[in-house]
Amino acid sequence: MDWFPLWNSLRVAGISTVIVFFAGICAAHFIARTPRTVKGVLDCVLTLPMVLPPTVVGFFLLKVIGPFGPVGSAVLGLFGFKMTMTWYSAIFATTIVSFPLMYRTARGAFESFDATLTYSGQTLGLSDTFLFWRVVMPNCRQGILAGTVLSFARALGEYGATTMVTGYIPRRTATISTTVYQLWREGNDHAAYMWVGVNLAISFLVLVAVNMLENRYNAPKRASLRALAGD
Repeated sequence: MDWFPLWNSLRVAGISTVIVFFAGICAAHFIARTPRTVKGVLDCVLTLPMVLPPTVVGFFLLKVIGPFGPVGSAVLGLFGFKMTMTWYSAIFATTIVSFPLMYRTARGAFESFDATLTYSGQTLGLSDTFLFWRVVMPNCRQGILAGTVLSFARALGEYGATTMVTGYIPRRTATISTTVYQLWREGNDHAAYMWVGVNLAISFLVLVAVNMLENRYNAPKRASLRALAGD
């Protein structure tokens, strides 16, 4: 059995998750502090890929980074390589599609954070950078970790936008999702079921991880409520 689709899917999902982790945190932290009107507009723009069909996202992406697109043609002319139909083309697609999950989850964590902690730190002369990484992030870690896991799972199972910009080339651009579709087209249901099983196993592990994070996050709240009820 050729395990390249699994390796390629993990590689693409891992790289895109790192990108959306930092991009999502930066965007969420900035927008959480903006006025409500500005926040609403930016929120709609950044979460648009979550409601658009993946093939539509892939179409727009193809028009931008394709050989005849503004970015793709410039890169092709300057550096001599294409941004589509390669394994790393999928990173652009999975990053755009999974970004809203990280952004919305991180923004919710930041908005529920008690801002008086940072105000107290500022009165002590602590810098905003120190407060963000040593106070805000540790208190929001459960929501951020959940968003990271969900973003990874979304990137791992992405098909529509990915196939628009990478196609299906065995041992070059194949992912789990594109391999399942190709095997189905060829009538090879046995091999397709094997890859479906691999995807289901990974998805199950991801859901278990998310549930564990949620339980750890909610455990102190439940303990506080039991303590109050006992009083």
